[in-house]
Amino acid sequence: MGDKKIKTALISVYHKNNLDKIVKKLHELGVKIFSTGGTQKFISDMGIEVTTVESVTDYPSILGGRVKTLHPKIFGGILARPDNQTDRTEMEQYHIEAIDLVIVDLYPFEATVATGASEDEIIEKIDIGGISLIRAAAKNFNDVVVIPSQEQYNILLDLLNEKSGTTSIEDRKNLALEAFNVSSHYDTAIFNYFNANRQKKAFKKSVLDAMPLRYGENPHQSGVFYGNFDQVFKKIHGKEISYNNLLDIEAAVYLIDDFEETTFAILKHNNACGIACRPKLADAWKDALAGDPVSAFGGILITNTKVDKETAAEIDKLFFEVIIAPAYEDDALEVLKSKKNRIILIRTDFSLPVVQHRSLLNGVIEQDRDTKTETVADMKTVTKKQPTASELKDMEFANKVVKHSKSNTIVLARNKQLLASGVGQTSRVDALKQAIDKARNFGFDLQGSVMASDAFFPFPDCVEIAGMAGITAVIQPGGSIRDQESTDYCDKHGLAMVVTGTRHFKH
Repeated sequence: MGDKKIKTALISVYHKNNLDKIVKKLHELGVKIFSTGGTQKFISDMGIEVTTVESVTDYPSILGGRVKTLHPKIFGGILARPDNQTDRTEMEQYHIEAIDLVIVDLYPFEATVATGASEDEIIEKIDIGGISLIRAAAKNFNDVVVIPSQEQYNILLDLLNEKSGTTSIEDRKNLALEAFNVSSHYDTAIFNYFNANRQKKAFKKSVLDAMPLRYGENPHQSGVFYGNFDQVFKKIHGKEISYNNLLDIEAAVYLIDDFEETTFAILKHNNACGIACRPKLADAWKDALAGDPVSAFGGILITNTKVDKETAAEIDKLFFEVIIAPAYEDDALEVLKSKKNRIILIRTDFSLPVVQHRSLLNGVIEQDRDTKTETVADMKTVTKKQPTASELKDMEFANKVVKHSKSNTIVLARNKQLLASGVGQTSRVDALKQAIDKARNFGFDLQGSVMASDAFFPFPDCVEIAGMAGITAVIQPGGSIRDQESTDYCDKHGLAMVVTGTRHFKH
């Protein structure tokens, strides 16, 4: 253990970018280099002496390059323990030379899958020799330095430049950690390719990208986002994104994706506090804000339309945390960037996963994301009164909003505008009363509005309260054993009601 001087190196890499700097430095330090295949040619073409693996093993590369380094003289040189007398004796007996440094960069399996390549092409990109070299060198970190991917090239170059090829046990153990991170991620990617249909019930997820957060849900909790945020958004302005920002951003994206016409939404604590669809974006913003101008303060804003200067000028009057849009006009950005901490995001065309995971107790639960969105065609009228065309459109709108609100939830809407919602309540009646009170507090007349519920009505009390408030049409999943009581009330008091057969709980 302790400090070790690199005297020999085995290099077998897929990506050669920046490898030349390492090779030159190793040569300068007098390190003997072993290599094979394309890497060996790359080094030779640099005019640097390199010993072929084939000359060490007395065996050629076979099976189209599938077998090159898998040989006792290679793995013995990596796994040998210099302080073990038996190992030293066997190395002398079998003429095995110690290997102090192993540099590997694996076949790009994930990148090949992402191109939509054929199965044969993908299978050929499953690295065998490279992954074995990584594991062997990492296991023997007491004596061997391992560089498992091009991501660690700069770490090695710094060690070579600053310490002239000498490494400490801490250096080698840290690189072993990097190595097992690379190898476990690689194997997980291969497993998930073969398990694309989720036929094997095993949870394996590996994410190499990590974005430290200021803190978790609260300042006394630590937080990290594992994922490539830049795949989904281009951040063009503002402060560091927080844990709570991320939760709201996800909720906002899933909500807006259910709307095709020009829409603006404002979210707070994962729920829409304002949303409206209008031909003109500035009008959509104005009517979304009217839904709850109090809760909108410090909220998350999202639209599916390019933001113009007129809309930006109106938005600028409100304090908000984040705005998300597919694009912004230049003069709109000038307005929005006036506050240095505002987070401004551009949405990319990245497709979000359709499977969700959540840590729970001592495990993880998995489910398909709720991607079902009902249209007018999915609505079955169960009352004598038929809903009007405008009521049908409003119920379709309200049902989309209720789908993305915390249960128990009730949404009230009219003219494709959220009038109010009651969210996260332990009873559906409380959710409805909360929604009615909020709507009235913000000056809305509920006459002619529609009501959407995320789940069925176990009793007729909700439709009774709705009818007395002036609501004229109701959309709900149906399925209660007492559905008929709600239908009877609607028939008696002139309300229209439709059922969809689909519940949208969200917790």
